[in-house]
Amino acid sequence: MPATAIVGLQWGDEGKAKILDELAQASDIVCRYQGGANAGHTVVVSGEKFAFHTVPSGIAHPGKLCAVGNGVALDPVALLEEIRALEARGLEVRSRLVISERAHLVLAYHKALEALDERSRGTGAIGTTLRGIGPCYADKAARAGFRVADLLRPGSFRKKLAERLKRVNAEIELVFGGKPLSPDEVAEEALAAGRELAPMVGDVSELLNDALDRGRSVLFEGAQGTLLDVDFGTYPFVTSSSASVLGVSAGTGIAPQRIDRVLGVMKAYTTRVGSGPFPTELNDETGSRLRERGREFGTTTGRSRRCGWFDAVATRFAARLNAVTEVALTKLDVLAGEPVLRIATAYVLPDGTRTDRFPAALDDLEAARPVYEEHQGWSGPLGEIRRAEDLPPAARSYVERLTGLVGAQTALISVGEGRGATIRLS
Repeated sequence: MPATAIVGLQWGDEGKAKILDELAQASDIVCRYQGGANAGHTVVVSGEKFAFHTVPSGIAHPGKLCAVGNGVALDPVALLEEIRALEARGLEVRSRLVISERAHLVLAYHKALEALDERSRGTGAIGTTLRGIGPCYADKAARAGFRVADLLRPGSFRKKLAERLKRVNAEIELVFGGKPLSPDEVAEEALAAGRELAPMVGDVSELLNDALDRGRSVLFEGAQGTLLDVDFGTYPFVTSSSASVLGVSAGTGIAPQRIDRVLGVMKAYTTRVGSGPFPTELNDETGSRLRERGREFGTTTGRSRRCGWFDAVATRFAARLNAVTEVALTKLDVLAGEPVLRIATAYVLPDGTRTDRFPAALDDLEAARPVYEEHQGWSGPLGEIRRAEDLPPAARSYVERLTGLVGAQTALISVGEGRGATIRLS
């Protein structure tokens, strides 16, 4: 299909990069549409790991064109560092990357504000990555931000930045008691990166629409996951962008009806990084085993991920919101060796009400008690299996139950990190 969107159906870290890497082989363009350097995608190629943060992971495939959409919060310094690191490992990036001139910039003051704000929250901190993403999107909504196009006009950029920093520095000093930033230093850091990135800047919306008009295939790469979506996630413990399929059009400039396929990615269990409600969290040896077996540590921050049983209530909500046409199930292999598996099919709320709906109220989510059903586990490894019929019966049964609860057909099952460790069902 010409336009396919890849979205996470949990709290991010679902293994989207592995699925993106699989589908990028048959795509002409891979485009990132939201988030920023707070996201991380890990791809394993011939046993070698590549970590991506802003550059679309499709760049790991020679000859593929990649784009960074206007919906991305773009840190020019971090992006340039990432490009240089990828080039040092043999990937050609600059000739195959187009950066939207309309993407908003993450500047040094955004990161300073976020760090000060998180510290001031104390035990109520959101648990952000401190990459300045939230303050960047806040500036965007407040019509006080800067875009990539501004870096191409240094004189105007310096003047506007100096005016903006008058307010920002007042906030840093008077509200947080911090040290003011130098307008010249902030400007020069960004402009130096901008000079090197300038040849890659273009109109991504035009690029994508022209490609679709010509029948070329475009793969839209989402970051984070639907349960971190600023509108539909576990607010306020969310990211600052539309991490669902709803962010594709606004983040790239292509109309919603041009999206032909929505592939939702879900892990065979559930994880979450940072603070916020997590009804099925396992604070025991089982959770520790899943973390170690699944190597559940953040690509960008290295933080340990909280682990828990599969939450069908939350994942079904995300699948419906995204109108997924198919799902990809990842890390099924990690569950091998667990004698009993559990799936949350409903919640009991603080007032004793049982529900299979995903609550909007934070108080309800924080106090929700999951209602579990149990499934038999299996002991054998899955890494060499390439056909669904060769899975152990208990594994097949578990997969069928998950996809039945979520309400979508399974297209892919990942049984290992590397390319090829995948069972294709469609």
